[in-house]
Amino acid sequence: MRTLIRDVRLFDGTRVLERADVLIDGATIVEPDGRDADVMVDGIGRTLLPGLIDAHTHTFDGDLATALRYGVTTELDMFCLPGNLARQRKLAAERDDVADLRSAGVLATAPGGHPTGVMTAMADQLPGAPDAVGPFDTISSAAEAEAFVAARVAEGSDYLKIVIDDGSTGWSPVPTLGRDTATALVEAARAAGLRSIAHVATAADAAIALDAGVDGLGHVWSDAAPGDPAADRLIERIAAQDVFVITTLAYIEVVGENDPGRAQRAKRVADALHRAGVPLLTGTDATPFAPGHGDGLHRELELLTGAGLTPLEALTTSTSVTADRFGLTDRGRVAPGLRADLVLVEGDPTRDITATRDIRDVWRRGVRQSR
Repeated sequence: MRTLIRDVRLFDGTRVLERADVLIDGATIVEPDGRDADVMVDGIGRTLLPGLIDAHTHTFDGDLATALRYGVTTELDMFCLPGNLARQRKLAAERDDVADLRSAGVLATAPGGHPTGVMTAMADQLPGAPDAVGPFDTISSAAEAEAFVAARVAEGSDYLKIVIDDGSTGWSPVPTLGRDTATALVEAARAAGLRSIAHVATAADAAIALDAGVDGLGHVWSDAAPGDPAADRLIERIAAQDVFVITTLAYIEVVGENDPGRAQRAKRVADALHRAGVPLLTGTDATPFAPGHGDGLHRELELLTGAGLTPLEALTTSTSVTADRFGLTDRGRVAPGLRADLVLVEGDPTRDITATRDIRDVWRRGVRQSR
């Protein structure tokens, strides 16, 4: 099947072409060759984007299908138990009416640490078999790091997530990993060829993660805003260490709905990180509740533009930048030879980010989705 999208405004992941033709041949984008196509799509007045990537989700049954309807063609899951992960991977590999998936598998947390309490409290509300919400491995000391990472590799984890969070911004204090254990986990992950991403909630948590040598932070923090000397030093360190930050402003907006100052501080941190040259990745912390899969990413883009990014910069964080930082070399851009993961929207989201919501077509691996 050959599909030609004609005369479309193209955001290719890094730049905008005001008029272009894009040809899909099977699962792949190819150079237009002048030959007839099986399907012609009119692109006038519309913008073609790479499939959107949500860099922080939690995936349960039904979520990958929901994400794709909103133009999110890849989800980067940050905590998934082995049975559920195997089920979601099989779904993503065999079907093209759901988003693709990468996952951290089981995250690294202290016994009784975050998110143990959350999982226990919400187990009867989360969709899927019991293997999606049951007990999971934890880690007590640096001496266990190598074995913990080896178990994640055996289960098929694509990267390692490390929880550094003492619960001080939540409901009650919880145990958390110490600096030595976090460092040992990062070193073991690196030796196994895995990136390491740290869940953090405060500037102090983020400093520990930087000391440990992580590749990325799974959230912006929301307790110390730019202008606070500790926050300013931290932003300088993140830039110097070339650490990426997944924004999750939509999540912070939801959990901080009774504390508007928290969301405002997080937006100011995101803006300062961006101005310092830190790579930002668009992630939502989507769950089956809120933020929602797919829809939450569009809210995240809106929040990022509200925090100071241009619409074009925000789109880059949800496509090429995320693909680059997670080694997804076959997506995140629109170019010959790459996967035909594409979103066609009405209007121009490079000028008005809300246009990403006005979706006309989605292709996942070259398959046009029924809408």
